[in-house]
Amino acid sequence: MGLIGEVLLLPFAPVRGSFWTIRQVLAEAERQYYDPAAIRAELALLEQRLEAGEIDDAEFDRREDELLDRLETGLGRSAGRGNGTT
Repeated sequence: MGLIGEVLLLPFAPVRGSFWTIRQVLAEAERQYYDPAAIRAELALLEQRLEAGEIDDAEFDRREDELLDRLETGLGRSAGRGNGTT
């Protein structure tokens, strides 16, 4: 976009800045949600809750499946970006 286009879109700069901020916050939230270390910590906590009798086997299996799906998705996302993590 040239100089004229930038000048014409100048009144929309706050809106464009807001969208950029929202995209950055969303990207960080997704990164944290799919972080393998965080998911593994949640799995360990889930196992502790099962051993302590706070949850039953059915609840453990359901939550474990959800967490493992998140882990698989997160690992697939990082492999798809080619950022060198294995």
